Amino acid sequence: MTVHIVKLCVGVDSVDDLERWIEHRRHLQSLAGEPEEHIHTTRMSPKRRDEILDGGSLYWVIKGMILARQPIIDLRQIVGDDGISRCQIVMDPTLIRTESQPKRAFQGWRYLKDTEAPRDLDPLREDDDLPADFRRELADLGLL
Repeated sequence: MTVHIVKLCVGVDSVDDLERWIEHRRHLQSLAGEPEEHIHTTRMSPKRRDEILDGGSLYWVIKGMILARQPIIDLRQIVGDDGISRCQIVMDPTLIRTESQPKRAFQGWRYLKDTEAPRDLDPLREDDDLPADFRRELADLGLL
């Protein structure tokens, strides 16, 4: 059964900011002749590796709301220059916007059951372009 990861996206104010940051990193990798991979490195390694790699995504919490996800391609174990083991979460660089879902702050990452994950937004819906603050207020009222 598929399981996802949910993580805070610190230092980002919107999905557009995150998209620009990903594109900037890919550009720098291209200039350096490195593989264009979108990787997030975390200290703890997921124990449910097989369930994550069975179609799981990393869901990003931006300003207290899950707003986007990226499919997870691989989980790699690495050891840093400091000798500490870490996990690289390799993701598809394409961001998929999701329905807004409130999420309180937490440290690290958490598992997210497939049945509890917010649905992807339909790109043809007219209200997808609502400002994030307005979407957050509507979600708090249970209207989104």
